[in-house]
Amino acid sequence: MSKDLYQSTLNELANFDSATISNAIESFNVRDRTEGYASMELKCQFPTLPPMVGFAVTCTMDSTTSRPRQDSRIGDSFDAVMASQKPVIIVAKDVGNDNLRSCFFGDMICAALKSLGATGVITDGGVRDLAGIQKNAPGFHVFSPGVVVSHGNIYKLEFNIPVRVGGLEINSGDLLHGDENGIVNIPFSVADKLSEEAARIKSYEEDFFKYVSGESATREGIEKLFY
Repeated sequence: MSKDLYQSTLNELANFDSATISNAIESFNVRDRTEGYASMELKCQFPTLPPMVGFAVTCTMDSTTSRPRQDSRIGDSFDAVMASQKPVIIVAKDVGNDNLRSCFFGDMICAALKSLGATGVITDGGVRDLAGIQKNAPGFHVFSPGVVVSHGNIYKLEFNIPVRVGGLEINSGDLLHGDENGIVNIPFSVADKLSEEAARIKSYEEDFFKYVSGESATREGIEKLFY
């Protein structure tokens, strides 16, 4: 399937957790099983939200380099969201000199991005205003290593370039799926087939849990049921 996915396909993908989507992708043997997912570095800041599904808009950002105050290029980020297929997921790579003190997203920018068609942000830098994001941009997803109190000296450098965050290579336009389990990149070649395979996997797992919780479960029987 091309990048022009129907909204119905995106809605179907959102019915499954990211771990199940990852398992479903494996069924099609389209990539090595060590590829296509982010590390535990990218923490889901709102784990009670339903899964996030959307198309990446990538950028590099720096908030820790000392420089005279200048235009943060926030308007360019708005333009990038508006020009992209919806829903959008902003993916920001920190290229500053002090990653643990970086901070790129707070409640105001998240509310603005949501209003323009974004469903979440992914960054290997910091974020802040978590309570404010929940209040003023309800349902908006945030994935980051943690929170930092100050936005520092934010400047956006480049847009729509390949980035690597949490060990995952992401290009603008990539289809991403994320929840409390983490982030997975969905190959377009199997996107329209994943919901059916994910449903099969969920059904299999339900049978597995039913068996292992029953009195007739045996060691040999349990082993046979594993993938």
